[in-house]
Amino acid sequence: MLDFKHSKPDIVRPRMRDRGIYLLPNLFTTGALFAGFYAIVQAMNGRFEYAAVAILIAMVLDGLDGRVARLTHTQSAFGAEFDSLSDMVSFGVAPALVVYEFALQGMGKFGWIAAFVYCAGAALRLARFNTQLEAPSDKRFFQGLPSPAAAALIASFVWVMVEYEVPGPNVRWVAAFIALFGGLTMVSNFKYYSGKEINLRKSVPFFVILLVMLAFILISTSPPEVLFGVFILYGLSGYVYALMLLMGYKKPALLSSPVTMSLPDEKK
Repeated sequence: MLDFKHSKPDIVRPRMRDRGIYLLPNLFTTGALFAGFYAIVQAMNGRFEYAAVAILIAMVLDGLDGRVARLTHTQSAFGAEFDSLSDMVSFGVAPALVVYEFALQGMGKFGWIAAFVYCAGAALRLARFNTQLEAPSDKRFFQGLPSPAAAALIASFVWVMVEYEVPGPNVRWVAAFIALFGGLTMVSNFKYYSGKEINLRKSVPFFVILLVMLAFILISTSPPEVLFGVFILYGLSGYVYALMLLMGYKKPALLSSPVTMSLPDEKK
């Protein structure tokens, strides 16, 4: 006869591998975090070219970790949180400090306020993204300028100025405008194309390969100027798209498909 009084219910214990941390995607996230920290150190030492390149490298690594996690089916809540904290350092704190050390520190209160507006904008952008993961949205567009693109805009600007030997104080007002533009646009409601619908496993026309090769050639010939121009155009694209909608332009067929649920993504 069973003694139900003293019997204990079965306890389901979580498997150890469920509580583990996936190494591969978090290696890319750690690399992005290191690049952001390295940019801060180099800016403090006055090596602004190294700082700018480090931020751009962090952007590349940040774009890889989420895709690697999805391809290898190693998404995790830890990875998403770690990625967000890494982004705050690499695309929030690091660009703000780099542009402040390069051009804004001689402007007094307005200089550090402009840098703080950018930093605060990045924090709010990441927080809003994390809270809207489960909300219905069109995954083809970002709401507000993505923080990696805003950071790359500042980094490429600093890189161009260093390349042409333009002292930071000579362009401090331009630097302040870019910092304010990036910080405020990150928390705006303007739509920016995300590129998430691009499927690299599908066949493409031959001219697409030619365009990719041309892009690599242009970047390799003059990286600072090309990257700065690309991110300026991307930063303005949200305003242009909003103006087009305001003027009554119809959405192209590519942009008029029904809204889908966005999957949790480790990108901002």
